Amino acid sequence: MDAFFASIEQAINPRLKGKPLIVGSRNSPRFTVVCAASYEAKALGITSGMRSQDAFRICPNLSFVPAQQDRYIWTSRQIFTFLKGLGYPIQYCSIDEFTLDIGDTQNCHKLSSGIQEKITQDFGITASIGIGKNYLLAKLASKLKKPAGFLEINEENLEDILKGVPAKKICGVGEATNLLLENLGINTCLDLYQKDVLFLKEYLGQYGINLYFGLHTKEEISISEHEDLPKSIGHSYTLSKPNQNPGFISAWFRLLSEKVAERLRAQDLLAKTVHLWLELPEFGHFSRQKSFSNATDDGALIATRAMEIMAKNGLIWPNIRAIGVTCSGLILKEYEPLFLEDKKRNNLLKAVDRINQRFGEEAIFPAVIKLTNPTTGTL
Repeated sequence: MDAFFASIEQAINPRLKGKPLIVGSRNSPRFTVVCAASYEAKALGITSGMRSQDAFRICPNLSFVPAQQDRYIWTSRQIFTFLKGLGYPIQYCSIDEFTLDIGDTQNCHKLSSGIQEKITQDFGITASIGIGKNYLLAKLASKLKKPAGFLEINEENLEDILKGVPAKKICGVGEATNLLLENLGINTCLDLYQKDVLFLKEYLGQYGINLYFGLHTKEEISISEHEDLPKSIGHSYTLSKPNQNPGFISAWFRLLSEKVAERLRAQDLLAKTVHLWLELPEFGHFSRQKSFSNATDDGALIATRAMEIMAKNGLIWPNIRAIGVTCSGLILKEYEPLFLEDKKRNNLLKAVDRINQRFGEEAIFPAVIKLTNPTTGTL
Protein backbone atom coordinates (compact mmCIF):
# COMPACT_ATOMS: atom_id res chain seq x y z
CA MET A 1 0.00 0.00 0.00
CA ASP A 2 1.17 3.56 -0.70
CA ALA A 3 1.59 5.84 2.36
CA PHE A 4 -0.91 3.51 4.01
CA PHE A 5 -1.89 5.33 7.22
CA ALA A 6 -1.88 8.77 5.63
CA SER A 7 -3.80 7.56 2.58
CA ILE A 8 -6.52 6.06 4.76
CA GLU A 9 -6.91 9.33 6.65
CA GLN A 10 -7.15 11.24 3.37
CA ALA A 11 -9.73 8.78 2.06
CA ILE A 12 -11.86 9.21 5.20
CA ASN A 13 -11.55 12.99 5.25
CA PRO A 14 -11.65 14.46 1.71
CA ARG A 15 -10.50 17.85 3.08
CA LEU A 16 -7.08 16.30 3.66
CA LYS A 17 -6.67 15.08 0.08
CA GLY A 18 -3.88 16.75 -1.82
CA LYS A 19 -2.47 18.34 1.35
CA PRO A 20 0.78 17.65 3.22
CA LEU A 21 -0.29 15.36 6.07
CA ILE A 22 1.43 13.46 8.85
CA VAL A 23 0.03 10.77 11.12
CA GLY A 24 1.45 10.94 14.64
CA SER A 25 1.88 8.24 17.26
CA ARG A 26 0.40 10.53 19.95
CA ASN A 27 -2.43 13.02 20.09
CA SER A 28 -0.20 16.07 20.50
CA PRO A 29 0.90 17.33 17.07
CA ARG A 30 4.02 19.01 18.47
CA PHE A 31 5.31 16.21 20.69
CA THR A 32 5.15 13.04 18.67
CA VAL A 33 6.92 11.12 15.93
CA VAL A 34 5.81 10.90 12.29
CA CYS A 35 4.31 7.43 11.81
CA ALA A 36 3.37 8.13 8.22
CA ALA A 37 3.53 11.01 5.77
CA SER A 38 1.39 11.64 2.72
CA TYR A 39 3.13 11.92 -0.64
CA GLU A 40 2.54 15.67 -0.52
CA ALA A 41 4.50 15.79 2.75
CA LYS A 42 7.18 13.40 1.48
CA ALA A 43 7.77 15.74 -1.46
CA LEU A 44 8.81 18.39 1.07
CA GLY A 45 11.35 16.09 2.73
CA ILE A 46 9.18 14.85 5.60
CA THR A 47 9.74 11.17 6.40
CA SER A 48 8.53 8.50 8.81
CA GLY A 49 10.43 8.50 12.09
CA MET A 50 11.03 12.27 11.97
CA ARG A 51 10.12 14.34 15.02
CA SER A 52 6.87 16.18 14.43
CA GLN A 53 8.51 19.42 15.53
CA ASP A 54 11.00 19.09 12.68
CA ALA A 55 8.18 18.28 10.26
CA PHE A 56 6.31 21.46 11.24
CA ARG A 57 9.47 23.50 10.76
CA ILE A 58 9.60 22.26 7.18
CA CYS A 59 5.90 22.90 6.62
CA PRO A 60 4.13 25.11 9.21
CA ASN A 61 0.76 24.46 7.52
CA LEU A 62 1.14 20.70 7.82
CA SER A 63 -2.08 18.78 8.54
CA PHE A 64 -1.92 16.42 11.49
CA VAL A 65 -3.97 13.36 12.47
CA PRO A 66 -3.29 11.13 15.49
CA ALA A 67 -2.93 7.48 14.52
CA GLN A 68 -6.08 5.38 14.60
CA GLN A 69 -4.81 1.81 14.80
CA ASP A 70 -8.23 0.19 14.47
CA ARG A 71 -8.79 1.85 11.09
CA TYR A 72 -5.51 0.61 9.68
CA ILE A 73 -5.83 -2.93 11.04
CA TRP A 74 -9.41 -3.23 9.77
CA THR A 75 -8.44 -2.03 6.29
CA SER A 76 -5.44 -4.36 6.21
CA ARG A 77 -7.59 -7.34 7.11
CA GLN A 78 -10.15 -6.49 4.45
CA ILE A 79 -7.45 -6.23 1.79
CA PHE A 80 -5.90 -9.51 2.94
CA THR A 81 -9.29 -11.24 2.70
CA PHE A 82 -9.76 -9.91 -0.85
CA LEU A 83 -6.29 -11.04 -1.94
CA LYS A 84 -6.74 -14.46 -0.35
CA GLY A 85 -9.95 -14.85 -2.32
CA LEU A 86 -7.99 -14.68 -5.58
CA GLY A 87 -6.90 -18.26 -4.95
CA TYR A 88 -3.12 -17.82 -4.86
CA PRO A 89 -0.93 -18.79 -1.90
CA ILE A 90 -0.51 -15.64 0.17
CA GLN A 91 1.65 -14.46 3.05
CA TYR A 92 1.17 -11.49 5.34
CA CYS A 93 4.39 -9.45 5.46
CA SER A 94 3.28 -6.39 7.41
CA ILE A 95 0.14 -4.35 7.95
CA ASP A 96 0.53 -2.72 4.52
CA GLU A 97 2.30 -5.42 2.55
CA PHE A 98 1.34 -8.86 1.24
CA THR A 99 3.08 -11.41 -0.95
CA LEU A 100 1.29 -13.68 -3.43
CA ASP A 101 2.74 -16.66 -5.27
CA ILE A 102 1.20 -16.32 -8.75
CA GLY A 103 3.36 -19.08 -10.24
CA ASP A 104 3.48 -19.00 -14.04
CA THR A 105 0.51 -16.68 -14.47
CA GLN A 106 0.92 -15.23 -17.95
CA ASN A 107 -0.90 -11.91 -17.86
CA CYS A 108 0.65 -10.42 -14.74
CA HIS A 109 -0.19 -6.87 -15.74
CA LYS A 110 -3.92 -7.62 -16.07
CA LEU A 111 -3.97 -9.34 -12.69
CA SER A 112 -2.12 -6.46 -11.05
CA SER A 113 -4.35 -3.83 -12.61
CA GLY A 114 -7.42 -5.65 -11.32
CA ILE A 115 -6.00 -5.74 -7.80
CA GLN A 116 -5.10 -2.05 -7.86
CA GLU A 117 -8.50 -1.02 -9.20
CA LYS A 118 -10.33 -3.08 -6.54
CA ILE A 119 -8.29 -1.59 -3.69
CA THR A 120 -8.80 1.97 -4.95
CA GLN A 121 -12.51 1.40 -5.54
CA ASP A 122 -13.20 -0.16 -2.14
CA PHE A 123 -10.87 1.83 0.12
CA GLY A 124 -9.93 5.01 -1.73
CA ILE A 125 -6.20 4.30 -1.47
CA THR A 126 -3.56 3.11 -3.92
CA ALA A 127 -1.21 0.14 -4.05
CA SER A 128 2.05 -0.48 -5.87
CA ILE A 129 2.79 -3.96 -7.18
CA GLY A 130 6.14 -5.54 -7.98
CA ILE A 131 6.74 -8.94 -9.53
CA GLY A 132 9.92 -10.97 -9.29
CA LYS A 133 11.19 -14.50 -8.84
CA ASN A 134 11.65 -13.91 -5.11
CA TYR A 135 10.59 -11.57 -2.32
CA LEU A 136 13.60 -9.21 -2.48
CA LEU A 137 13.22 -8.54 -6.19
CA ALA A 138 9.43 -8.22 -6.02
CA LYS A 139 9.76 -5.83 -3.07
CA LEU A 140 12.35 -3.78 -4.96
CA ALA A 141 10.11 -3.64 -8.04
CA SER A 142 7.20 -2.30 -6.01
CA LYS A 143 9.38 0.41 -4.44
CA LEU A 144 10.68 1.62 -7.79
CA LYS A 145 7.24 2.49 -9.14
CA LYS A 146 5.50 4.08 -6.17
CA PRO A 147 2.83 5.35 -5.94
CA ALA A 148 0.19 3.30 -7.77
CA GLY A 149 2.81 1.66 -9.97
CA PHE A 150 3.55 -1.75 -11.48
CA LEU A 151 6.89 -3.28 -12.42
CA GLU A 152 7.97 -6.80 -13.26
CA ILE A 153 11.64 -7.74 -12.92
CA ASN A 154 12.39 -10.77 -15.09
CA GLU A 155 15.46 -12.34 -16.68
CA GLU A 156 15.15 -10.13 -19.76
CA ASN A 157 15.11 -6.75 -18.03
CA LEU A 158 16.88 -7.56 -14.74
CA GLU A 159 20.30 -6.13 -15.62
CA ASP A 160 18.92 -2.96 -17.20
CA ILE A 161 16.79 -2.22 -14.12
CA LEU A 162 19.31 -3.16 -11.42
CA LYS A 163 22.23 -1.21 -12.89
CA GLY A 164 20.43 2.07 -12.30
CA VAL A 165 19.33 1.40 -8.71
CA PRO A 166 21.51 2.03 -5.61
CA ALA A 167 22.26 -1.09 -3.57
CA LYS A 168 20.71 0.52 -0.48
CA LYS A 169 17.29 0.14 -2.11
CA ILE A 170 17.41 -3.60 -1.41
CA CYS A 171 15.22 -4.45 1.57
CA GLY A 172 17.45 -5.09 4.61
CA VAL A 173 20.45 -3.08 3.40
CA GLY A 174 20.79 -0.35 6.02
CA GLU A 175 23.20 2.55 6.26
CA ALA A 176 26.02 0.54 7.89
CA THR A 177 25.76 -2.30 5.37
CA ASN A 178 25.54 0.14 2.48
CA LEU A 179 28.73 1.87 3.63
CA LEU A 180 30.51 -1.48 3.76
CA LEU A 181 29.23 -2.35 0.27
CA GLU A 182 30.45 0.98 -1.10
CA ASN A 183 33.90 0.31 0.38
CA LEU A 184 33.85 -3.01 -1.51
CA GLY A 185 33.00 -1.25 -4.75
CA ILE A 186 29.36 -2.34 -4.69
CA ASN A 187 27.28 0.70 -5.56
CA THR A 188 24.31 -0.59 -7.53
CA CYS A 189 21.87 -3.45 -7.14
CA LEU A 190 23.47 -5.05 -10.19
CA ASP A 191 26.91 -4.90 -8.57
CA LEU A 192 25.46 -6.73 -5.58
CA TYR A 193 23.53 -9.22 -7.71
CA GLN A 194 26.64 -10.19 -9.68
CA LYS A 195 28.84 -10.92 -6.65
CA ASP A 196 29.27 -14.62 -5.91
CA VAL A 197 28.23 -16.17 -2.62
CA LEU A 198 31.80 -16.74 -1.37
CA PHE A 199 32.65 -13.07 -1.79
CA LEU A 200 29.58 -11.96 0.14
CA LYS A 201 30.21 -14.56 2.85
CA GLU A 202 33.81 -13.38 3.31
CA TYR A 203 32.83 -9.77 3.96
CA LEU A 204 29.28 -10.06 5.32
CA GLY A 205 29.26 -13.48 6.97
CA GLN A 206 25.94 -15.30 7.26
CA TYR A 207 24.09 -12.14 6.27
CA GLY A 208 25.99 -12.17 2.97
CA ILE A 209 24.92 -15.76 2.32
CA ASN A 210 21.30 -14.91 3.10
CA LEU A 211 21.48 -11.86 0.86
CA TYR A 212 22.89 -13.85 -2.05
CA PHE A 213 20.25 -16.57 -1.92
CA GLY A 214 17.54 -14.01 -1.20
CA LEU A 215 18.35 -12.34 -4.53
CA HIS A 216 18.96 -15.43 -6.65
CA THR A 217 16.57 -18.13 -5.43
CA LYS A 218 13.20 -18.67 -7.06
CA GLU A 219 10.80 -18.70 -4.12
CA GLU A 220 7.51 -20.46 -3.64
CA ILE A 221 5.06 -19.77 -0.83
CA SER A 222 4.07 -22.86 1.12
CA ILE A 223 0.84 -22.68 3.08
CA SER A 224 0.52 -24.48 6.40
CA GLU A 225 -2.56 -24.45 8.56
CA HIS A 226 -2.09 -23.33 12.14
CA GLU A 227 -2.75 -25.94 14.79
CA ASP A 228 -5.42 -25.19 17.35
CA LEU A 229 -4.25 -22.46 19.67
CA PRO A 230 -3.61 -23.38 23.30
CA LYS A 231 -6.30 -22.28 25.73
CA SER A 232 -3.86 -20.72 28.17
CA ILE A 233 -0.19 -20.39 29.11
CA GLY A 234 0.88 -20.01 32.72
CA HIS A 235 3.64 -20.37 35.30
CA SER A 236 3.49 -20.64 39.08
CA TYR A 237 5.92 -20.90 41.99
CA THR A 238 5.61 -21.89 45.61
CA LEU A 239 7.88 -19.91 47.94
CA SER A 240 9.96 -21.70 50.56
CA LYS A 241 7.99 -19.77 53.19
CA PRO A 242 5.35 -17.01 53.21
CA ASN A 243 6.68 -13.58 52.29
CA GLN A 244 5.20 -10.10 51.99
CA ASN A 245 8.29 -8.09 51.11
CA PRO A 246 7.23 -5.82 48.19
CA GLY A 247 10.56 -6.06 46.36
CA PHE A 248 10.72 -9.83 46.67
CA ILE A 249 7.11 -10.35 45.62
CA SER A 250 7.45 -7.89 42.73
CA ALA A 251 10.46 -9.80 41.45
CA TRP A 252 8.48 -13.05 41.34
CA PHE A 253 5.55 -11.39 39.60
CA ARG A 254 7.94 -10.07 36.97
CA LEU A 255 9.86 -13.31 36.52
CA LEU A 256 6.78 -15.51 36.21
CA SER A 257 5.18 -13.05 33.81
CA GLU A 258 8.31 -13.02 31.67
CA LYS A 259 8.32 -16.83 31.49
CA VAL A 260 4.74 -16.69 30.25
CA ALA A 261 5.63 -13.92 27.77
CA GLU A 262 8.57 -15.89 26.37
CA ARG A 263 6.29 -18.81 25.58
CA LEU A 264 3.74 -16.47 24.00
CA ARG A 265 6.39 -14.92 21.76
CA ALA A 266 7.80 -18.33 20.81
CA GLN A 267 4.36 -19.30 19.46
CA ASP A 268 3.54 -15.89 17.92
CA LEU A 269 0.66 -15.43 20.36
CA LEU A 270 -0.82 -12.45 22.16
CA ALA A 271 -2.92 -12.62 25.32
CA LYS A 272 -5.95 -10.51 26.20
CA THR A 273 -6.69 -11.99 29.63
CA VAL A 274 -4.46 -12.21 32.71
CA HIS A 275 -5.38 -14.59 35.54
CA LEU A 276 -3.74 -14.24 38.94
CA TRP A 277 -3.70 -17.00 41.53
CA LEU A 278 -2.28 -16.54 45.04
CA GLU A 279 -2.03 -18.77 48.07
CA LEU A 280 -2.40 -16.60 51.17
CA PRO A 281 -1.82 -18.34 54.55
CA GLU A 282 -4.17 -15.92 56.32
CA PHE A 283 -6.97 -15.93 53.73
CA GLY A 284 -6.60 -19.10 51.66
CA HIS A 285 -6.65 -19.09 47.86
CA PHE A 286 -7.17 -15.93 45.80
CA SER A 287 -8.10 -16.19 42.13
CA ARG A 288 -9.12 -13.35 39.82
CA GLN A 289 -8.77 -12.52 36.14
CA LYS A 290 -9.26 -9.50 33.94
CA SER A 291 -9.50 -9.04 30.18
CA PHE A 292 -7.95 -6.07 28.39
CA SER A 293 -8.72 -4.56 25.00
CA ASN A 294 -5.11 -4.67 23.77
CA ALA A 295 -3.51 -8.11 23.71
CA THR A 296 0.17 -8.40 24.63
CA ASP A 297 3.23 -10.65 24.72
CA ASP A 298 5.29 -8.27 26.89
CA GLY A 299 6.25 -9.69 30.28
CA ALA A 300 6.48 -6.24 31.87
CA LEU A 301 2.90 -5.43 30.89
CA ILE A 302 1.64 -8.85 31.99
CA ALA A 303 3.30 -8.32 35.39
CA THR A 304 1.77 -4.87 35.66
CA ARG A 305 -1.67 -6.24 34.91
CA ALA A 306 -1.27 -9.09 37.41
CA MET A 307 -0.22 -6.71 40.18
CA GLU A 308 -3.07 -4.36 39.32
CA ILE A 309 -5.49 -7.26 39.78
CA MET A 310 -4.01 -7.91 43.20
CA ALA A 311 -4.04 -4.28 44.30
CA LYS A 312 -7.51 -3.46 42.99
CA ASN A 313 -8.95 -6.38 44.91
CA GLY A 314 -7.74 -4.86 48.18
CA LEU A 315 -4.57 -6.94 48.61
CA ILE A 316 -1.83 -4.48 49.58
CA TRP A 317 1.27 -6.67 49.70
CA PRO A 318 -0.31 -9.55 51.59
CA ASN A 319 1.62 -12.49 53.03
CA ILE A 320 2.04 -14.78 50.01
CA ARG A 321 2.97 -18.47 49.93
CA ALA A 322 2.53 -19.17 46.21
CA ILE A 323 2.00 -17.15 43.00
CA GLY A 324 0.56 -18.16 39.65
CA VAL A 325 0.27 -15.99 36.51
CA THR A 326 -1.69 -17.34 33.55
CA CYS A 327 -2.61 -15.75 30.23
CA SER A 328 -5.64 -16.74 28.19
CA GLY A 329 -7.78 -15.23 25.45
CA LEU A 330 -4.93 -16.07 23.09
CA ILE A 331 -4.81 -14.83 19.51
CA LEU A 332 -2.26 -15.13 16.73
CA LYS A 333 0.11 -12.19 16.38
CA GLU A 334 -0.77 -11.02 12.89
CA TYR A 335 0.86 -7.59 12.91
CA GLU A 336 4.13 -6.12 14.01
CA PRO A 337 3.90 -2.97 16.16
CA LEU A 338 2.85 0.12 14.23
CA PHE A 339 4.59 2.88 16.16
CA LEU A 340 8.26 3.66 16.72
CA GLU A 341 8.22 3.30 20.52
CA ASP A 342 6.42 -0.06 20.26
CA LYS A 343 8.78 -1.24 17.51
CA LYS A 344 11.80 -0.47 19.70
CA ARG A 345 10.27 -2.38 22.60
CA ASN A 346 9.42 -5.31 20.33
CA ASN A 347 12.98 -5.42 18.94
CA LEU A 348 14.36 -5.39 22.48
CA LEU A 349 12.20 -8.36 23.49
CA LYS A 350 13.28 -10.28 20.39
CA ALA A 351 16.94 -9.58 21.20
CA VAL A 352 16.50 -10.83 24.78
CA ASP A 353 14.83 -14.01 23.49
CA ARG A 354 17.70 -14.66 21.06
CA ILE A 355 20.30 -14.19 23.80
CA ASN A 356 18.50 -16.53 26.18
CA GLN A 357 18.06 -19.14 23.45
CA ARG A 358 21.79 -19.04 22.72
CA PHE A 359 23.28 -18.74 26.20
CA GLY A 360 20.64 -20.44 28.29
CA GLU A 361 17.43 -19.55 30.07
CA GLU A 362 17.67 -16.39 32.18
CA ALA A 363 21.04 -15.35 30.75
CA ILE A 364 19.21 -12.03 30.75
CA PHE A 365 16.34 -11.63 33.17
CA PRO A 366 14.03 -8.72 34.08
CA ALA A 367 14.58 -6.19 36.81
CA VAL A 368 11.99 -5.59 39.53
CA ILE A 369 8.76 -3.70 38.96
CA LYS A 370 7.33 -1.89 41.97
CA LEU A 371 3.93 -0.35 42.51
CA THR A 372 4.25 3.32 43.36
CA ASN A 373 0.60 3.34 44.42
CA PRO A 374 -0.30 -0.10 45.78
CA THR A 375 -3.86 1.03 46.51
CA THR A 376 -4.69 1.58 42.85
CA GLY A 377 -2.14 -0.77 41.31
CA THR A 378 -0.38 2.09 39.54
CA LEU A 379 3.29 1.71 38.61
